[in-house]
Amino acid sequence: MTPILGLDSANFAYRGTEAGQYAVQDISLSIEPGQNTGLVGESGSGKTTLVRLLLGLLRPTTGHVLFDGVPLDLGDRTQVRSFRRSVQTVFQDPYSSLDPRQRVGRIVGEPVRSLRIAKGREADELVTEALESVGLSADAASRYPHEFSGGQRQRIAIARAIVSRPRVLLADEPVSALDVITRGQVIDLLAELRESRDLTVLMVSHDLGVVGALCQRTIVLKAGQIVEQGTTAGVLGAPTEAYTKQLLAAVPRLPRI
Repeated sequence: MTPILGLDSANFAYRGTEAGQYAVQDISLSIEPGQNTGLVGESGSGKTTLVRLLLGLLRPTTGHVLFDGVPLDLGDRTQVRSFRRSVQTVFQDPYSSLDPRQRVGRIVGEPVRSLRIAKGREADELVTEALESVGLSADAASRYPHEFSGGQRQRIAIARAIVSRPRVLLADEPVSALDVITRGQVIDLLAELRESRDLTVLMVSHDLGVVGALCQRTIVLKAGQIVEQGTTAGVLGAPTEAYTKQLLAAVPRLPRI
């Protein structure tokens, strides 16, 4: 089966850095259909840079971003339109991505308009369907973001991301700003969307518990390089790399009573 998204020997260096100093180095990975993947590592390990590469927001200094098995060409309008419809994202802070001046229905429907998927009543129906898919009622469309809780705003952000029926959702720390109960609800929602919408998730997180709950595969990133990858059960249950063991050892544990 052809991976939906991937990187092939990708290197990336920000402007002004010394020659040979890469933010991510020699990265090759594949996002397989139906297989949620976790990307873990400390702050500064290159996770956000890697996500921006996969989104086409940065171009690799060398190597390629792969979409449906072929290099992504940002100059190819047909390919880019298919890419934008197929690959969507959700970020850590939902409020920063939701325009407070616009009603929720317009916010969620923005990809439908910009990608020219539908208009009029058909577009409204897609918005309603997306809102209901994340557990919000249709009347949420007429309200403003500030009228919702943090967890509900994240659901709105997810609705916006799935309204175009993408195949891959890149979720960059989507639950780290939420309380424990709401965090669990959003994780459950993402798991449900995998089944109901055939959605594949790349979960970027420093929380190994979140990755363990949602992902079938895990990639460990250190200083811009992949140091370990495999099934989540194998990577988190029986890690082979010292760095992965350090990450696991740093996970807080409840005291014995």
